[in-house]
Amino acid sequence: MCRQYSLTADLQEIQTYFGIDHVPSMYKARYNISPRQHVPVVLHANGRRILDEYRWGLVPFWAKDAVNADGMSAHLNPAYRKIFRRQRCVIPCSGLYYWKSEGKKKLPMRVVLRSRKVFAVAGLYDIWTDPRGNELRTCTFLMTESNRLITSFHNQMPVILNQDSFEDWLLNKEIGTDELIPLLKPLDASQMEAYPVTPLISNLQMDHSGCIEEMNVKLAWIKE
Repeated sequence: MCRQYSLTADLQEIQTYFGIDHVPSMYKARYNISPRQHVPVVLHANGRRILDEYRWGLVPFWAKDAVNADGMSAHLNPAYRKIFRRQRCVIPCSGLYYWKSEGKKKLPMRVVLRSRKVFAVAGLYDIWTDPRGNELRTCTFLMTESNRLITSFHNQMPVILNQDSFEDWLLNKEIGTDELIPLLKPLDASQMEAYPVTPLISNLQMDHSGCIEEMNVKLAWIKE
């Protein structure tokens, strides 16, 4: 599972990288994002690339919250099939948080690109209105098997799409699943690195630049 992440890029970087045409919601950098919070999401609607806010934790009208969804089986699940084909998004991200078990202790790790740039996580979204007329807009990460780095922490990781891949993921609404599934693969571990951060990120109210600062901890056990 991936239940915390950060988005520290400024708005200009996000607009440039994702080709954003419209930003209807206020944007600010986030250092410790957790489930059920509203997060920036990129989607293509009415011919425009939009950066908007959705609640992290997909809540289709028929199901409970899903913070992460299995990317390799979502298209086979009857409940997800329509969303997978037509309601795809990407979720901008600067770093993923994982907890590394070391004996009886757990150490939080931040996983980033070696370039330290923003990246795109493949996602799904849904929009529906409850009986009271309230609109609920939610999203979820799509997961895949871990690469050689992430497997030190967990057996799954979010699907990270490169710039060409996220264009296909967003734009081709009626593309067949045979063309989409090859996109849902783990990013090569050589493009990523991990470093320890403060255990205080377990406090989900903590959201400032101290969350992403590197702690002075030996990293000999991290797979290179």
